[in-house]
Amino acid sequence: MDGYTLSTSSLSTTSSISSISSLSSLSSLSSLSSTRPPMPTYTLRVNGTSKQVDVDADTRLLWVLRDVLGLTGTKFGCGIAQCGACTVHLDGAAVRSCTTQVSQVGTRTITTIEGLSPDGGHPVQRAWIDEDVPQCGYCQVGQVMAAAALLKKTPRPTDEDIDDAMTGNVCRCGTYDRIRRAIHRAAQEG
Repeated sequence: MDGYTLSTSSLSTTSSISSISSLSSLSSLSSLSSTRPPMPTYTLRVNGTSKQVDVDADTRLLWVLRDVLGLTGTKFGCGIAQCGACTVHLDGAAVRSCTTQVSQVGTRTITTIEGLSPDGGHPVQRAWIDEDVPQCGYCQVGQVMAAAALLKKTPRPTDEDIDDAMTGNVCRCGTYDRIRRAIHRAAQEG
């Protein structure tokens, strides 16, 4: 019985010493984190306005737009650039913001759905409404941004042009025929 008590108190003492050692290790780690250099500041040109953000270099553009700048129109869908819900424009080209690091943006201009048109009057937005494209609507921001980039590059797209540009923009509701009609309509009314 005494051996059991003795070994329990030994374990308890050893355990306490280990805990104290762990605490002092944590204390030294915390002093390291306080000496960490500040996050870099990036100046981004978003929807025609310069914005400064202090974020890690590998922060995804999607999270800078949504969480830091409060532009929540751009959606998170998959996080691996496979669905297109997060599509924005960099210098007019459609890119997936979920995999684009803020440090990769450089001096390029960012356009989000909020900056496409202040009143929803962009030809693609009007065509989307006229053709009654959305069902659930979740993917539509990415679809509209991809379509707008296509029309900027190819004002009179063929069906093949549309298919090529819109590949990778997934619509879970399957409104692809309406999307194609809306893009053709926006091209005509453009």
